Formats: sequence, structure tokens, C-alpha cells
Amino acid sequence: MRAVRMFEYGGPEVLELVDIESPVVAADEVLIQVKASSINPVDWKIREGYLKDFIPYELPVTLGWDVAGVVTQLGDNVTGFKIGDEVFSRPAIHKNGSYADFIAVTADEVAFKPPGLDFSQAASLPLAGITAYQCLVDVAEVKAGDRVLIHAGAGGVGHLAIQIAKAKGAYVIATASATNQELLRELGADEAIDYAKAPLAEQISKVDIVLDSMGGDVLAASWELLNANGIVVSIVEPPSEEKAKEYSVRVAFVFIEPSRRILNELRALVDSNQLKPLIENRFSLEQIKEAHALSQSGRTRGKIVIDV
Repeated sequence: MRAVRMFEYGGPEVLELVDIESPVVAADEVLIQVKASSINPVDWKIREGYLKDFIPYELPVTLGWDVAGVVTQLGDNVTGFKIGDEVFSRPAIHKNGSYADFIAVTADEVAFKPPGLDFSQAASLPLAGITAYQCLVDVAEVKAGDRVLIHAGAGGVGHLAIQIAKAKGAYVIATASATNQELLRELGADEAIDYAKAPLAEQISKVDIVLDSMGGDVLAASWELLNANGIVVSIVEPPSEEKAKEYSVRVAFVFIEPSRRILNELRALVDSNQLKPLIENRFSLEQIKEAHALSQSGRTRGKIVIDV
């Protein structure tokens, strides 16, 4: 089968499209014929070597932790699926990923694909969708009436987070560049904030929840925006416990794991027309280097999909 392999750490040039043997399916796994994958920032952070102490790989490795495709083989202990099922998954990050024709995935990390999405749309949803849902629903426990600030609202996680928060009845404030203000409104944001126009404290009234996907100066500017006992949830870096005490707020750092439960929740939101992924760019496996370079540039809206 074809697979994009990383033989060393470095820039996009270290990614090579090669032919390798198809995965051997373990008793608790399903073999998925990959129809589409997508790129997340963690992909190029791993490629650059930024996470090698946290996730030690034995190279070469296949990247990619979003997949939508068709079940072609079942492990001996697998129940609940059959050959031909259309599925999607956020596979475990410590194993070979989905930049390939086939991937073996532990069955409890797999869910049925939303019927209203094509494979490309479904592949754009798992990692970013699980991230947004876990941060807002599982950790921050968002509820109707909460004021939620979502940074980078036009991004992969942000554009889904806006829709999830609205589905839970929250009042949503989202930040983005001037060119993406209309998109934020289309996604359902109650307030669209141009982060470059003026300091955030001059544009935003107090909020209950901050979802931070930026870190650095953006996180630093968020503390004073929180109500007492509010919470900042970061997917970039552990927020300062000292700052939390200073402002009488709570903090959480989230690095997501696979979750069939949340995949099913996302499917339910899609089925009820409350969630729709935005795909801004599509590439082939042969164009993986260009796709990585675009993702790493940060100049993207929504998701980047790899059609296999």
C-alpha cells in the first residue's frame, strides 16, 4: 500500500510517499481502507520533533490522526462492525497513522460515519471535534447561558467549538482576523472580535469560559476577561496556576485521547444540523509536503483534508 512515512525529524521535506506492507490486524482492531485523512497542528509539531520526548516514536512512522473510510477486515475479537461499514476515527497517536491507503485501528476508537457527511468532511472532524467537545463539555461543563470566549474561531478547533458551544445554549464570543469576521458570524458566534483592532479587554465583557488554542500573549490577555470561578481551558500549554489564584479562576490543560463516545456525540450534532465542518483546502497524498507547509503557516481557515 501507499503510505507517507517520516524517516527523520525535520521540515516537510522529510515526508516521503513510499510503498509498504498493509497493517496486520490485531484481535481488537479493524482494518480501514482510508478514503480521507486531515492535517492537525500536532502532525507538524511531531514532524519537527517538538513532541519527541512526550511521544517517542521508533522511526520511520506514518503520521495522521484523523481518518474516514470503509471497514475491510475485522479482528477476531471485534463485534459491532461488519465489512463495508463506513466509519471515522481519531486513532491512538502512538501508532502509525492515516496518511496511507489502510490503517489498523483499535475498534473502540472507531464510530460510524455521520451519513450526512462525505468521507472528506468526516475525516476533518475527529481530532478537532473531540478536542473542542472535550474542552467545552467534559472539562468546562458549558451550559445554557454561559458566556464563552473562543480564540482563533476560524481555525480547525475553533470553528467547531463555536458550533458546539451554541448547540449547548451558550453565548459565544469568538476572535479572528479582520478577514474572518463574517465567517465567525456564519458559524453562529454572537460576537465576532477582531483581535488586532484593540486590546481584548476593550472589546469583550466578562466571560465564564475561555478556550485557548493560541497560548502566549493571547492567553496572557485572557485572564482579566474571566468572571470569578470561570475557567480557561488550553490545548497549547498548561495555564499558570499562579495566575489562576490571582484572578480566582480555574485552569485546565487538555491533550485529547481517542473517544468513541465523543465521536458519537459529534455525529448526533451533525445529524441534527448543529455541526458542520469547514474544509478550506484539499490535497492528495502526493501533495502532503505542501499541505504540511500550509498548516504550519497558520494561514488557514477550517480544516485541511487529505483525499486518499
